[in-house]
Amino acid sequence: MTPPRPPNAREITERLGGVRPTIKVLGNAVLPGFTASKILWLRKHEPQNYAKLATVLLPHDYLNWWLTGRAVMEYGDASGTALLDVRSRKWSAPVLKAIDPDLAEKLPPLIPSDQPVGTLQPATAKALGLNPDVLVSAGGGDNMMGAIGTGNTRPGVVTASFGTSGTIYACADEPVVDPLGEIAAFCDSTNRWLPLLCTMNVTVATEMVRNDFELTHAAFEKAAAKAPPGAAGLVLLPYLEGERTPNVPDGTGVFFGVRPATFQAAHFARAAMEGVTLGMNYGLRRLADLGVKATQIRATGGGAKSKFWRQLMADIFQAEVVTLKVGEGAAFGAALQALWCWRRQLGQALRIEDVTDAFVTLNPSETTEPNPANTALYAELQALQDELSKALRPAFRRHRALVTRPG
Repeated sequence: MTPPRPPNAREITERLGGVRPTIKVLGNAVLPGFTASKILWLRKHEPQNYAKLATVLLPHDYLNWWLTGRAVMEYGDASGTALLDVRSRKWSAPVLKAIDPDLAEKLPPLIPSDQPVGTLQPATAKALGLNPDVLVSAGGGDNMMGAIGTGNTRPGVVTASFGTSGTIYACADEPVVDPLGEIAAFCDSTNRWLPLLCTMNVTVATEMVRNDFELTHAAFEKAAAKAPPGAAGLVLLPYLEGERTPNVPDGTGVFFGVRPATFQAAHFARAAMEGVTLGMNYGLRRLADLGVKATQIRATGGGAKSKFWRQLMADIFQAEVVTLKVGEGAAFGAALQALWCWRRQLGQALRIEDVTDAFVTLNPSETTEPNPANTALYAELQALQDELSKALRPAFRRHRALVTRPG
């Protein structure tokens, strides 16, 4: 059964004939967080402001406009708007028509990711105290830059970002379109594609448990290590704020298997860490179903700093987990993309892989291999979490209706 969608995303999807026709047109489903839904909301709820709309820009595109005076958008960020046909890399006429037949006039030109937006306009250069000849590269979204910054620029490498939310993404030479719409078929910021899954609940869940038990970060990890793998059957469905992959917008957090033996800080700490990692592994397995096989996981974000958590990742993902010497992958990726753009403008036939191979360095001392003694257990735990997720979705919807009832 197709899960419910918030009104604006649902309205666009229905105008396109449903979820599968929408994916056929775009390569992606229309989700509430994408720009398309927000544009329709503005048109419906603030028509006076929509009438003033001249150009649709994402935040970094607006900064590029301020820097250069040129309004453009590169393929990577554009693919996250749900306005772009990711296969052709062109604005999707059917989607634009579903929102506003005149919307095409308000969208900026698209440029390749290795091209510059331009140079600093004089007023901006003066305000910043910089030379007007400074080149401004296309830039991109945080995950697109994170891929570059972690050296995820060839098939076979997968990046996992463990922050408040979590993302897993890979580099692909062709669009990877999920007919179920669970994996986003984004373009990347190297003129290729970035199949990506997003979970909304990672450290937001572990931090909730840690704060509730009044533990420091070190004490939380020490407590989790005291519980056995699998937390003696305590399983977390970490849908604290709904979930995107799998698509469970009405979901809530559920601890399953609470009994006297598991009603301890150690078990709740371990179950929280395992539960969010299993949630990300759901999407990693979906990527594998679509042909994106992980030979190595490059872990970034706060969770990647924990040796204990890295071992959980390796055991649950059943893959080698490595970390990077430069931890701020997105910021580092933006610098590398700018270097790539600049050197190509100098006439050098440089591939993005040449740049990342030269500058992205792993931490060999933190390489973590799966523990065969735990992988089978976590496979069983994964199946249990998946079963619970599917079984509870009707209850999640009823619960949502109950707690949002007026009065």
